[in-house]
Amino acid sequence: MKQQQPVPRLNLAPKLGRTLSIWNPLDYLRLLYWVFFFPQALRWYVSNFGTGDISDKNMTFPELLQLMRQNLIQRRLLIQGLLLTLFTTIGIALVFYTLHVPLNRTIMLQGMMSCLLLGAISGLMARRVAEIVAGGVVGGVIGSLAGGLAGNIILNFISVATSDVASEKISDFVSGATSATIIGLISGVLIGMILSVVFGVASGVASKVQSSIIYGVLISTGLAALFGATFMVQIGLNAVFNLALSKPRDVAQIIAFCIAFVVQSLTVLRIENWLIGTLLNIRNITNSSWLLSRITPIPLPYLSIRLQNWLQQDWETGLHNINQILAYTLQFTSVKNAVNRVLEQTSSEELIWRVSQLAQAPFDWKLIYYHWTLIKLEEYENELKLDNELSTPARAVTAGFWYLHEKQPEKAKQAFSKVRSLLYGEEMYILAETLAIFNKAKNLRTIANFKIPSFPLEPLLRSITWQALNNMHRVVLDVQFIEYSVSRSARSLALNRALGELTNILNQSETLPQAERGLVVDIAQNWKERLLQIAGEVGEVTITKPVVNPYTVGDPVQGNLFVGREDIIRQLEELWVMGHQLQSVVLYGHRRMGKTSILINAANSLGSGLQLIYVNLLRLGNTPQGIGEVLMAITDEISQAVKIAPPADADLLNLPYRTFERYFKQVEAQLEGGLIIALDEFEKIEELIEAGKIPQDFMGFLRGLVQMSSKVAFAFAGLHTLEEMTADYFQPFFASVIAIPVGFLKRAATRQILANPGEDFLLDYTPEALDEIYALTSGQPYLVQLLGFQLVRRYNDFVFEQGRSRHPVFTVEDVAAVINDSEFFKRGRYYFDGVWGQAMRGADGQQAIIQVLAPHPEGLSLDALAESTGMGREQLQAALGVLMRHDVVAENEGRWRIIVELFRRWVLQKHHG
Repeated sequence: MKQQQPVPRLNLAPKLGRTLSIWNPLDYLRLLYWVFFFPQALRWYVSNFGTGDISDKNMTFPELLQLMRQNLIQRRLLIQGLLLTLFTTIGIALVFYTLHVPLNRTIMLQGMMSCLLLGAISGLMARRVAEIVAGGVVGGVIGSLAGGLAGNIILNFISVATSDVASEKISDFVSGATSATIIGLISGVLIGMILSVVFGVASGVASKVQSSIIYGVLISTGLAALFGATFMVQIGLNAVFNLALSKPRDVAQIIAFCIAFVVQSLTVLRIENWLIGTLLNIRNITNSSWLLSRITPIPLPYLSIRLQNWLQQDWETGLHNINQILAYTLQFTSVKNAVNRVLEQTSSEELIWRVSQLAQAPFDWKLIYYHWTLIKLEEYENELKLDNELSTPARAVTAGFWYLHEKQPEKAKQAFSKVRSLLYGEEMYILAETLAIFNKAKNLRTIANFKIPSFPLEPLLRSITWQALNNMHRVVLDVQFIEYSVSRSARSLALNRALGELTNILNQSETLPQAERGLVVDIAQNWKERLLQIAGEVGEVTITKPVVNPYTVGDPVQGNLFVGREDIIRQLEELWVMGHQLQSVVLYGHRRMGKTSILINAANSLGSGLQLIYVNLLRLGNTPQGIGEVLMAITDEISQAVKIAPPADADLLNLPYRTFERYFKQVEAQLEGGLIIALDEFEKIEELIEAGKIPQDFMGFLRGLVQMSSKVAFAFAGLHTLEEMTADYFQPFFASVIAIPVGFLKRAATRQILANPGEDFLLDYTPEALDEIYALTSGQPYLVQLLGFQLVRRYNDFVFEQGRSRHPVFTVEDVAAVINDSEFFKRGRYYFDGVWGQAMRGADGQQAIIQVLAPHPEGLSLDALAESTGMGREQLQAALGVLMRHDVVAENEGRWRIIVELFRRWVLQKHHG
C-alpha cells in the first residue's frame, strides 16, 4: 500500500528580502508584475516593510496622510507607482507607433491624468496605500491608452464624415453608419462591462474590503465601455467607408488597430495566466507555487480536490494552506467548495472544534459566511423547515461563529442552540448567551441587574474568552457595589477595581479569538465609558487612621455582613408572612454556617405583625432543675417581647407543662399578630434527653403547642438533619416541620462580605485575593469572617504600629501570610474542633476517612479510601454519607475530597499520622 504523503505547508508570499529601489529598473518590472498580475503582493509589501499591516484597518484620511508623511516605505511606493505609470504608458505608446497605430497624444495625456487621478481616488476611498498604487497605475495605463485610441478614432470619424462623398453613396453611408453605430455601442458596452470587472479587481484586490473593488469597477466601467464602444463603432464605420469609397489606407488602419486591440485585450485579461493554470499539474504545487493563478477567479483544475484531501488529512495545516491561497490568489471558489465538503463530512465530535480553528484567523471571513448562507438563519425560526433544510449541524455552527464575528450574539445564540448536544456545543451556546446579556448594557443599573448563566467547566474550547468573561463577571459584582452600597469608600474601590478589569481586557484583546474579539472589545469599551461617567461622583478616599475592623468572628452578623442568605429569608417570609398560618421550621447545616445569624436577621423581615424571640439552648448548661429550667428560659424571652409577666419559677419547676401551657394560652390570646419562638443549638435537647435531664415526652409537648395555635410557630436551628433524628420521640414532632438546609455561601456573596462589610470600610481586595479566599473557605461564613478580620488586623499593625507604607489593597500574598501565621488555626479552633468533634458522632470511621483524605487535596477514589482506611464498603458508604450531609466531604467524578481547604490543612497539621 502506498504511504500517504504528509500535507505540505505552503508559503506563497513574494520572495523579496529588501525594499524596492527607485533607481533599479528591475524593481519597476517587479512592481509592474505585482500591479497587473499579483496585486496581493502590494499588501504584503506594505505589511512587511511599512509600519505594520494596515490592510485590516479603515483609516481616516488624516491618519492615512500622517502615515505617508511619517513612513518612507509608503511614500516611496507612491512615487514608484507614479513613475511606473509614466514609463509603462510611454513604452506601450512607442509599441503602437511602431505598429503604425496612430494615437492622439493630447487626448492620451488627458486620459492618463484623469484616470490616474480616478485610480488614486479609488485607493483613497478604501484608505489603503497599496490600493492607491494599484488603482492609480491600472487607471493611468488603461486610461491613457483608451483615451489615445478613442481620441484618434473620434477625430478620424469626424475627418471622414466631413469629407466630400458622392451623392449616390450618401444613403449607403447613412444606413451603414447607423447600423454599425448601434451594433458597436451595444457590443462595446458588453465588452466594457467584462473589462470593468477585470480592471476593478486589479485596482481593488489589494484589500479585503468589498467597497474598494466596487470603486474600481465604477471607475473602469466608464473607461472600458468607452473603449469598447468606440472600437466597435470604428470597425463599423471604416467597413462602410471602405465599401463605399474603397480606401485601402483605412483597411490597413483597421487591421493594425485590430491587432493592437487583440494584443492589449490578451494582456489585460491575462489569458496566458488561465492557460498556465489549465495546464498546471496540481501535484507540483509545492515545488512550483509561482505557477498558481494570481488574478483569475476561474478555478484551477483539481485544486478543490487537493485542498479537500489536505483538510481531511491534516486540518490545521490545511487551514494554513487555504489562507495562503486566499491571500495570494483569487481561487476563492475552489477553497470554499473544499471547506464546505469537508465540514459537511466532519463527525459531530470534531465539528465545532474544526469550525473554531477555521474561525481562528481566516484570511477572508466570507469563507465562513458562504458556508451557511445557502440557508439563512432566519429560517431556523420556521419550524416547518427545521427538520429538512436546516438539518446540517455544520451550517448552524458556522452561522454561530459568523454572527459572533458580526457582533450579533442573539443570533449566534440561536444558531448554537441547534448544536448544544455536540461536543463544545453547550459551551458555545452559553458563551453566546453571556455575550448577548453583556451586550444589552444601557447603563450601570442594567449591568448590576444582569442574571448571568453558570459558566461551563473545564475542559474549554474558548478558555481565553472565558477568562475575559470571568473578569467581566467580576465587573458586574463591582458595579453592584457601586449601585447599591452606601459606603463611599467601597464604591470608590469597586470603581477602581472594575476599571482595572476592563482596562486589562482591552489591553489583552489581541489574545482573544477573532470571532468574538470585536464584540468583547465593544462591550468592555461600552462599560468603561459608563463607569468613567460616574468617576467624579464616586471620588477617591485616603486612610489617615487605623481601620475599624468590621468583620465579626463567632458572633451573629448583621447589616452589610449578612449577605448570601436572601433565598432562605425569602423562604421564611413565604412561610410566616404570606401564608394563612404560621409554619414551624428547622434550620440545619454545617457548624458555624450562620444559622443563628439567619434567625436574628429574619426578625427584621417579619414586619410589625410578627415577633420573633430567640433562645440559645447552649446557655442552659446541664439544667440541674430539669424541664422547668428549659421552659423558664423560653418564658423569659417571651415576656420581654409581648410584655406579659412570666410565671413564677416555682410554678414552672413544680408543674412545668401545665404552667407553661397556661402562660402560652394567655400570650396567644393577647397576640395581635403572630409569634415565632426560635430555639438555637437544638441538638442540646437531644443531649439532655439522652442524659436523662429532661423527659422524652418533651418533644410531644412541643408538638402539642404547635398544633394548639395558628398564631405561634417554632424555628429550630441545629447541626442534624431530619433523617438523623431517628428516635421515636423526634419522629412525630418533625412530621409537620419544614426543613431548610443552610449551606456554604456562594462566590458572589463571599466577595460582597469581604469587599463591602461596612459603610466606611476603606480597604480593598484584588480579584485574585477574593478568589483565593473562596478557594480556601468554600464560602464557609465563619472562616470568611476570620480571614477578613485577620487581614484588617495585619494592615493596621503594618501601617500604624510599624509605621510602614503599603497599598490599601489585599493581595494573594497577604492571604498567604495570614493563614501561614502559626496563630491562625489556633484562633479558628472553635470551628475546626467543632467539625472534628461532630465527626465522632453517628456512623463510625468518619474521622479515619478525614485523616486519610487530608494529604490529598485532589481527593481519592472509593477504592483507594477503602484500602487506606481498611473499612468495608458498606461501613465506608455510611460514614461518607454522614460526612457529605454535614458538608465535610464531597464527591466529584468518582473522587472524594474534603470541601473546606483550611479544614483539610488543619487536619493535616493536628491529626495526620
